[in-house]
Parts: sequence; C-alpha cells; structure tokens
Amino acid sequence: MNVLIVGGTGMIGSNLADWLSAQGAAVTLGARQPPRQGTGMARYPMLLGDYTRGGFKEDELGRFDAVVFGAGNDIRHIGIEDDAAAFWRDTQTEGVPAFVARARQAGVQRLVQIGSYYHQVMPLLVDSNAYVGARAGADQKARALAAPGFNVCTLNPPSIVGVPPGIATQRYEKLAAYARGQLDIPYYAPLGGTNYMSVRSLCEAVWGALQRAESAKAYLVGDENLSFRDFFQLFFDAVGNRHQLEARDEDHPLQPVAFIVPGRNSVLAYEPDAGEVELLAYRRNDVRRAVEEVLRVY
Repeated sequence: MNVLIVGGTGMIGSNLADWLSAQGAAVTLGARQPPRQGTGMARYPMLLGDYTRGGFKEDELGRFDAVVFGAGNDIRHIGIEDDAAAFWRDTQTEGVPAFVARARQAGVQRLVQIGSYYHQVMPLLVDSNAYVGARAGADQKARALAAPGFNVCTLNPPSIVGVPPGIATQRYEKLAAYARGQLDIPYYAPLGGTNYMSVRSLCEAVWGALQRAESAKAYLVGDENLSFRDFFQLFFDAVGNRHQLEARDEDHPLQPVAFIVPGRNSVLAYEPDAGEVELLAYRRNDVRRAVEEVLRVY
C-alpha cells in the first residue's frame, strides 16, 4: 500500500509513519516544511504542500493508494491576531473537505481523516464552541464525499499521549520536570478529566481503518478515562516521586483552562464501542506504558 500522511512531521504523523512502514506500507510524508535533518522522519520521501492554500494537487495525489489526513489544526494553533472565523474555515470546515475532494478526484482509493472526539462525545459543544463546530463540519463534509471506489472515514480520538520518535516536546518536557520536582509549581492537579489514548493505539486504529473501515463512517476511538489528577500522577509514579497529588479547583499552568475545551472542571469520559475496537484492532490500557515511553525521551 502506497500511503501519504498529511501532517506527517507532527507527533501523530511521525509515529504513524514508522508504524505503517513496519506493516509493509510505502510511506510518504506530506507537510508544509521538511523535517529536521538527523531525525527519523528525514528518511521518508516528502511531499511539500499546504492544504489550507490548495496544496497537494490532484496530479501529486494520484500516485497514492491511500491518504491519512492528520494535519487538522486545533486551539493550540490559532494566534492571538488571527481572525477566528477565517482560521477555522481555512483549517477545518472548508480546507479539509476541499483536500478530500482533490484526493477523490485524483483516484485515491482510501482516506482516513484523524479528527477529534469533542463533537461525538459532547454534541452540545458544536453550537457553543467555534473549534468544536469546525471539527464537526470538517468531519461531516469529508465523509459526505465518500463514493464507490473512494472509501473515506474519520477516526475521532481523545487526548493522545506520545512524542515524535526520539524528539522532546514542550508539554511532556515540562510534565517530566514537574514530576521530578524541577519546576517552581506547587504539587496539585486541576479538577476534571478526560479520555486518553496512546499514540501507538491510535496508529493501530489507523492501520485497521485503512484495511477495514466502513466508508462514510465516523469512529469514536479512545482508551482510558482519567482525571487530570490521575494523569499527572502517572508521571510522578513513573519517575519514582512518591508524592500523592491532590485535585484543586484552580487553574494549573501545565493544564490551563484555556486548553480545556469543555470548560473548567469538566469531565469528558466515554467508552469506545467494543465492536469498533475489535474491527480496528487497537489495544487498550496502554496509557501508563505510553507515559513511561515518553519519559524515556527525557
């Protein structure tokens, strides 16, 4: 299988490249910029383009059997000076389905979109949160393009635990330092929680979707429901810090309320459909191992 991963130099895309390659797929990374030399990503062929500006033309996409789209922007990527409506239009509601339409026209046989879980778990957020509404629109419009010979589905995952292979990322670098007592932040965690999933489990789900997904279907994937306190505690336990965290009704610099999409103190918990887990063939109960793997990077 000849696969293009759009968003291939990001955390999910880079892990997915290694996973699909190990399954025998021929992998090309699609991104706006090439990866840094010396990283594992640099060994893959590259296709440069910006999907929000019409990049990845039909003549470029036509040589691929399948495409995994994992480049959808989220609330971490919008700048203070950005026009929010235009940003979500370009990166989600219009940019994503326009890219999917180009893939269909090019003759790509299968496309897996990696979306986000909010609109499937909390549909009321679609009308009240611009980001969630944009994700929902991109999901629905992309799947509406399914056609005979063009299988398109969406995987909507929760918070993903992982790092690009061998590369440190700021979020987990800070969590690791916090757990080791190296940051001047009191020991506590905010109230609330969510579902977490390892990047390895998500890679397995993508591989399953490329082979067996029902066309035009959205799959809510996920693994473990954890409070923010319990998630932070995994890092403390993994580094050997015996302190037991308490949960407080206050903001935390490593889990700011601005990045908690459903709002302060919210709990976003669910159980993925057992039949869909079996169909996509991804492992469960993998978050603790993923945290330990992340910490090995540091």
